[in-house]
Amino acid sequence: MKDFRELKVWLRSHQLVLKVYEATAKFPQQELYGLTSQMRRAAASIPTNIAEGCGRNTDADFARFLQIAMGSGSELEYQLILAHDLGFIDKIQHDKLMTELIEIKRMLNSFIQKLRVTK
Repeated sequence: MKDFRELKVWLRSHQLVLKVYEATAKFPQQELYGLTSQMRRAAASIPTNIAEGCGRNTDADFARFLQIAMGSGSELEYQLILAHDLGFIDKIQHDKLMTELIEIKRMLNSFIQKLRVTK
């Protein structure tokens, strides 16, 4: 069993969750159960799945949870576009969050590839 807190990708994804919570706190109140909730759940799903995968017994199981985290990242990527297009976040905030998310997705992809090679 690996300690997820030692993984850079987990730490960066956790920091992204905090930034998404901060950004969505300024969304319109009527979005609380809509886009606000969806973005927070998608963002939190990334480090959550990394942590859960660390608790699995095999690299194949771990890779599967990293793949789920990747899917949540893609979901958040679209939601960031939508939030920007609706005017809920400005271009600067959108670009910062998107840049960090894309880097996390690259890290996840590299990690998945590494686990698949070591089978």
